[in-house]
Amino acid sequence: MSRPVARWTGLLVSVRDAVEAVDAVAGGAAIVDVKEPLNGPLGAASARVAAAVAAAVGGRVPWTLACGELARGADAAAVVHRALAALPGGVDRPAAAKAGPAGLAATAWRSAFAIFASALPPDVEAIAVAYADWRKAAAPTPCDLVAAAADAGCRTLLIDTFDKSATGTAAGADLPASIAAARAAGMAVAVAGRLDRADVPGVIAFGADVVAVRSAACHGGRLGRVDRALVAALAAAIPGPGKDGGPVPATLDQVFVPTVPERPER
Repeated sequence: MSRPVARWTGLLVSVRDAVEAVDAVAGGAAIVDVKEPLNGPLGAASARVAAAVAAAVGGRVPWTLACGELARGADAAAVVHRALAALPGGVDRPAAAKAGPAGLAATAWRSAFAIFASALPPDVEAIAVAYADWRKAAAPTPCDLVAAAADAGCRTLLIDTFDKSATGTAAGADLPASIAAARAAGMAVAVAGRLDRADVPGVIAFGADVVAVRSAACHGGRLGRVDRALVAALAAAIPGPGKDGGPVPATLDQVFVPTVPERPER
């Protein structure tokens, strides 16, 4: 049975493991995203890591999966199925999954996204991704991708950056128009891409539903470690009702983290 459509709002924090997931939730993250930044802008983590994060989150907030790039074909959806196979009983499944548009023209993106979305279980939402630095990614422009995503019936759009080593953020001159177009098409909008706390008010003012971060939530940047105090500062900058999700564990020792056999990743 499929779950109700998620209403995406608040702060999303990308995490690399269960310890980071605990700190993200404790700091006030509304969504936890599983990602391995060494594998690219939307790098997929292993199924073992995804299962441990899901158990650490413990249903307090939704969790999502980064699946790499759509140009990888069936491998993007396979990330989700490997994670599902690793989940222990009673642990929430991912609410959504996303894969990037790098290397695809708009027409090719439509085909690749349709394959990706159709390969996911019905209770896992396929999120469309637009890269603000689309030239570097050889991807469709955000406006073209919004139009294609709307035609595909997408409910949520993520605007991100492809080149994580570059200066600047996704909160550039074209962001308001991209958000407005997506909202006009009935989509919720998440904005990521090297955002820091100072970017949050502007991104929210442009109409974003979700502010998505990793570097700003970490000591040591994108490859550092998530810190709950940094998460709390970011969450406090986002207006809205309180983020109650029940008691949050103070340490990883207070949650059940399954021992999941390592599975070979293709």
